Amino acid sequence: MSYADYEYEMLPEEDLDEWFCDKNKHVLLPWEDTMGMTVTSGSAKLKKDEKNLVGISIGGGAPLCPCLYVVQIFDNTPAAKDGTLASGDEIVGVNGQSVKGRTKVEVARMIQSIKDEVTINYNKLHADPKQGKSLDIVLKKVKHRVVETLNSNTADALGLSRAILCNDGLVKKLEELERTAETYKGLIEFTKRLLKATFDLSQSHKAFGEVFSSIGVREPQPAASEAFTKFGEAHKNMEKFAIKMLKTVKPMISDLNTFLNKAVPDTRLTIKKYLDAKFEYLSYCLKVKEMDDEEYSYAALQEPLYRVETGNYEYRLILRCRQEARIRFAKMRSDVLVKLELLDQKHVQDIVFQLQKFVSAMARYHKDCHVVMKEAVVFPIEVDLSRGTFTYDTADQFNDGEEEQEEQEEQGEEVTEPDIGDLISTE
Repeated sequence: MSYADYEYEMLPEEDLDEWFCDKNKHVLLPWEDTMGMTVTSGSAKLKKDEKNLVGISIGGGAPLCPCLYVVQIFDNTPAAKDGTLASGDEIVGVNGQSVKGRTKVEVARMIQSIKDEVTINYNKLHADPKQGKSLDIVLKKVKHRVVETLNSNTADALGLSRAILCNDGLVKKLEELERTAETYKGLIEFTKRLLKATFDLSQSHKAFGEVFSSIGVREPQPAASEAFTKFGEAHKNMEKFAIKMLKTVKPMISDLNTFLNKAVPDTRLTIKKYLDAKFEYLSYCLKVKEMDDEEYSYAALQEPLYRVETGNYEYRLILRCRQEARIRFAKMRSDVLVKLELLDQKHVQDIVFQLQKFVSAMARYHKDCHVVMKEAVVFPIEVDLSRGTFTYDTADQFNDGEEEQEEQEEQGEEVTEPDIGDLISTE
């Protein structure tokens, strides 16, 4: 068989770059393993600060990695304020000059040698944070949660570091918040018991006042009647003062319950979200450290590492996830600090206001009771206990002819008993 027996066809006229382009028309080199992530090209003009810095750290580069990338954007720096660059973005040029094949130290010197303003040419990495949230990150979050619940001795015995967790002032703030909540619970229970006792006492005053008022109405002696009535009215007034005090103090319990059952749980939930953001950020930090250690160990052994040689996209993905987790963590921390500050101010102001209101109401109640009882000093009361309403009558309106009958008997007149028939006929 000769070559003439074969039939040859022309290749289709297509752009050969399409074979190594992503969906954003970015040309990919054959050795790149993007893990499904895409990139777009751009440039950022950064004006340097007074220290001649732009605020980025650089990783990768020769001799191990074929590309250079942004590792971290530092806070309050030109790069952070500009917001164009992000962790994981590839640096392809400085002021239009290519940096391919250079080391990260050489690129840092190139940027440092340029004064005032520098242009960074980059390939923006478009990464989905969910892709970086692997099972390993979830397990690391669980580990951090477990470590935080341990005391220092137990954590040290297990070889787990709690330094970054124990130094969190917000955790101590949460403990203070729990103690404040317990104080409020005790205050609410005490106030309820006191108000219940005051109400029971007011009902005793009310019953006492009704009894003395009833005695005053039935007492035939004017002086004693007036005294008993006045004493009874004083106790009825004391019952009214107690009800007035209860109406004044009752909203205090509602306000304390609002703080205890709404403000505190809401803040506790916010702190819980903050802790979740913190654990996630710490997990990515730990993951970055592990990948760094792996890279250093391979470099020490002079062995190739696949992810590094193919653009280190996995590492750059974790860097991006760490940056976004740090942003969420910082925002949540700021929100929690503001909320705790406001809650603490509200706690101080409310507790002072409520206690003043409570003390003032109690003082007014006791003062009113003291005044009304001071005016109701009616003792001793002279009462003829041998004669009641129907045996003691100075107005001769309840004698029923008894004195007239006695006079007739003294004069010898015959007194006849009323006949039952007369009563009937009279009726």
